[in-house]
Amino acid sequence: MKNLEKIVSKIEAELDEIDEVREVALKSSRAVIRISGSILRGLHRKEDVSEQFKELKDEVSRLSGLLTDHPDIAAAGYVETAYQEFAEVGIMISLLEKNDVPSPEELGIENVPYLLGLADAVGELRRACLDELKSGDVGRANDLLERMEDIFGELMRFDYPEAILPIKRKQDVVRSLLEKTRGEVAVATSTRNLHAKLEEVLKKK
Repeated sequence: MKNLEKIVSKIEAELDEIDEVREVALKSSRAVIRISGSILRGLHRKEDVSEQFKELKDEVSRLSGLLTDHPDIAAAGYVETAYQEFAEVGIMISLLEKNDVPSPEELGIENVPYLLGLADAVGELRRACLDELKSGDVGRANDLLERMEDIFGELMRFDYPEAILPIKRKQDVVRSLLEKTRGEVAVATSTRNLHAKLEEVLKKK
């Protein structure tokens, strides 16, 4: 059995490589998720997150490059979660700065994590909307609500099996968040209009 040792050694070397790549991918994915969370918190505090976002894009680029020849690892749940978090951050930054969204190609990710990140961005938009209501900027809150409405409308176009696009649960969550936010913004808008009318009446007296 001359070939046995060679065959087993080759398999062992390949598995060692896969194991090493998996460990690095896991560490990189955790970094992506950590940096993404930090950026989202910074956005709500209205901080400059440009340097952090550059760091995040570099980390995602390294992760993608690492997995080029390892599609099995690229399909792992922790990697997909990392890409999804990155998509959410990229979408939120673009929405807040440009009032628009980047494409999957611009972010350098696949369609599925992009759509899942887009759905998660609605939760962040709600949070931003509530922040604006607390500060008294009802107009800005209405603008953010419109973005939530736009995203919800587009997300509801997708009706595929979970194996292709696991988005049904997120669609339900987005619908619920949107309904709550509509009510809160409507109350704030009515209150603002009432105050404006009262002030107008008082000025006339």
